[in-house]
Amino acid sequence: MDTKDWAIGMIFLLQTTAGLLGNCSLLYHFLFLYLTGGTSRSTDLILKHMTLANLLVLLSKGIPETLAALGSKHFLDDFGCKLLFYIHRVSRGVSIGTTCILSVFQVIMISPRDSRWAQLQGKAPRYLGTFSILCWVLNMMLNIFTPFYTTDRWNETSRTKYIDHSYCYSVVYIQNTETVYVPFVLFHDGFRLGLMVWTSGSMVLFLHRHKQRVRYIHGKVQPARPSPETTATKSILVLVCFFVSLWTLSTSIHSCLSVFCNPSFWLKVTSKLIAACFPSVSPYILMRQDSRISSLHSACFLQNRGFFS
Repeated sequence: MDTKDWAIGMIFLLQTTAGLLGNCSLLYHFLFLYLTGGTSRSTDLILKHMTLANLLVLLSKGIPETLAALGSKHFLDDFGCKLLFYIHRVSRGVSIGTTCILSVFQVIMISPRDSRWAQLQGKAPRYLGTFSILCWVLNMMLNIFTPFYTTDRWNETSRTKYIDHSYCYSVVYIQNTETVYVPFVLFHDGFRLGLMVWTSGSMVLFLHRHKQRVRYIHGKVQPARPSPETTATKSILVLVCFFVSLWTLSTSIHSCLSVFCNPSFWLKVTSKLIAACFPSVSPYILMRQDSRISSLHSACFLQNRGFFS
C-alpha cells in the first residue's frame, strides 16, 4: 500500500472513530438521564434525532471511506451499495433538517414577549417530536430514487456517466437527470441554510439586547452565571455557525469538482473530510456546553474516589 493512501486511511479512521465515540457518548448521556430521572430540556428530543442521524452518517460514509482508503474497494455488492447510499442520503438530510429545526426552535424560545414569535413559545415544545418524525419521513421520500442510481464496482454495464466513490458507483443513465436533480437538492439545502443564517442573526441580536438589558438592570455588577437559556442559545449558535461554515466550504469544493473534468486527488479527499466534520465534531460542541454532563462527570468522579478511598 502506498504511504499516501495509508496516511489518508488513518485520517479517515481517526475522524470516524472520534465521531462515533462522541455521538455514542451523547446518546449514553441522554439514556442515563432517562433512566435516572434527571433533568431534561425541551431541546433534548431534537438532539437525540440529530445524534442518531450523525451516527448513521458516520457508519454509512466514514467506515466505507476508511476501508476504501486502506485498499479494500470490493467489500460491497450491488444491494449493499444501494442500501448504504440510501441510508447516508437520508441521515445526512435529517442531520441538516434537525439542525435547522433546532435553530428555529431556539429563536422562538428566546424571542421577547412583545415579539410575534412569543405566542408560539408554549406550543413549540409540543411539536418538536412531530417535526422530527416528519424530517425522517420527508428525507426518506426525497431520496427514494437514490438506489436506482447506485451500483457496485463489479457491475460493468454501460453507463452514460458515473461518479467513482472508490467502493461504489453513482450512475447517471439519463443525460437530463443531473440538470433537474442537482438544482433541486441545492435549493432544498439552500433553503434550510438560509433559515439557519436568519436564525443565527436573530439569536445574536436577541443575546445582544439581553446583555444590554442585564447591564442596565445590574449596572456594572454582572451576574455570576449566565442563564440556562443564554447558555443553550450560545451552544446552538456555535453549532449552527459551524455547520453553515462547513456547508459553504463543502459546496464551494463540490462546485470545483463539478467544473473540473479531472479534479485533483487532494481536492476529492478534502471534500470527503469536510463532509464528515459536522457529524464528528458536533457532539463535542454540545457536550462542552451542557452543564449536566460536567455535573455527571463530577458525580462519577466523587463516587469513584469514595469507592477507592
